[in-house]
Amino acid sequence: MTEPQILEEPAGTQPDYHYPPYVSSVLRSPRMPLVALPHAFLHCEGPVFGHSIVGALDNDLTAQHAAEPIGERIVVHGRVMDEDGRPLRNALIEVWQANAAGRYRHRSDQSEMPLDPNFSGAGRTMTDSEGRYIFRTIKPGPYPWKNHYNAWRPAHIHFSLFGAGIVSRLVTQMYFPGDPLQPFDPIFNSISDEKARSCLVSRFDMQRSEPDRALAFSFDIVLRGAQQTPFERHAR
Repeated sequence: MTEPQILEEPAGTQPDYHYPPYVSSVLRSPRMPLVALPHAFLHCEGPVFGHSIVGALDNDLTAQHAAEPIGERIVVHGRVMDEDGRPLRNALIEVWQANAAGRYRHRSDQSEMPLDPNFSGAGRTMTDSEGRYIFRTIKPGPYPWKNHYNAWRPAHIHFSLFGAGIVSRLVTQMYFPGDPLQPFDPIFNSISDEKARSCLVSRFDMQRSEPDRALAFSFDIVLRGAQQTPFERHAR
């Protein structure tokens, strides 16, 4: 039986473990050669989730509290697929984000930006038979961080994927078109290949916008191949 080949991503299409402009990567990145796992592990399927764990409002971050959150309402939708356009069905997608003022509802975020009592900033959904997903939320605000002098993170939404055929959790970030902070952000620019970096920027979608309520943005996630979405790198 032929052993499976491990395909290396083209240089610059995925973020480096060690990227000094992103200061915390200096301490978090490995300094020793990575340990290769036995090939048997490559045959393991990832976790499989059922629809029963996802609530009816889990993908609508604007309807999880007594009142609507403050901010610009948006729809985020797309497909999860492989390099040949085949859908990843019944995958669990989780998102988390800052509120419209640029603050996370998390104890580690102690910034001066206000919290919104009607926005928790987290949601999840399952992909359908065509690999499609949809979230309703508010557009997150940019926020300062301590990476360097006058450091600001562009508006973004974190995505996490679990599903059959995914051996470990995949995490990425979605950005918005035309954001002037992107050229200054070391996390966004840790992907040196411009074409690969552009895969993290969503596309404004007027056709899917909801009249008098919400603008829409399309964000497809590709798991493998030349058009692969950049994912966060973890030592493994």
